[in-house]
Amino acid sequence: MKLVKNLLGWLGTFGAAIAVTLFIGIFIAQPYTVEGHSMEPTLHDQQKLYVSKIPNTFPGTLKHGDIVIIDSRVKEKRSIVNDLWEQPLLRLFDEEKNKSIYVKRVIGMAGDVVEVKDHAVYLNGSLLNEPYIKETMDEADDEKWVVPEGYIFVMGDNRNNSNDSRVIGFIPLDHVIGKTF
Repeated sequence: MKLVKNLLGWLGTFGAAIAVTLFIGIFIAQPYTVEGHSMEPTLHDQQKLYVSKIPNTFPGTLKHGDIVIIDSRVKEKRSIVNDLWEQPLLRLFDEEKNKSIYVKRVIGMAGDVVEVKDHAVYLNGSLLNEPYIKETMDEADDEKWVVPEGYIFVMGDNRNNSNDSRVIGFIPLDHVIGKTF
C-alpha cells in the first residue's frame, strides 16, 4: 500500500512538471534552433536561441526590427494545438522537424508601405538603415506591398537566400510564434 502511494505521488509530481513545462513553452518562452542561412549574418544555422511567447500571448508587443519566429503556413488556421506540437518535449517523438517554422525580421506592420527598389528596402517612402543585412539584394524588379491590418511583413537578413514575405505573403499575427530575446 505504501509503494502504491509513493508511486502515485511520483506520478503526480512528474505530471505536474510536464504540465508546468508545457505551460511555460506555450505561453511564456521556448528554445528554438535556427535552421538555414536566411538570417545570416545576424543568426547562423543551428544557433540556439530562446523565444519569448509574450507577443503571441499579449498582442501589440511587436515592433519594427524585431526578430520573430513564424509559422509560414499562412493559408492555414493556427490553434493552441499547433503551439502544443511545437514544444521541444513533444518534438522528441517527431522524426521530421517542423519545416514550416521560420525565423525572420519584422520589416512592416499594419498600414506600412514596404517597397523594394534599387536593390534596397524602403518603409513608408524612407530608405531603411539596415546594417544587419548580409549583402545588397539581387532583386531586379521593383515591388510594393501595403501591409493589411492583422498582419506583418517579414524578411530574412540574408535577402538573397530567404523565403520570406516577398514569397509567402503577409504573416497573420496569430502565426507569430514569438520573438527572440
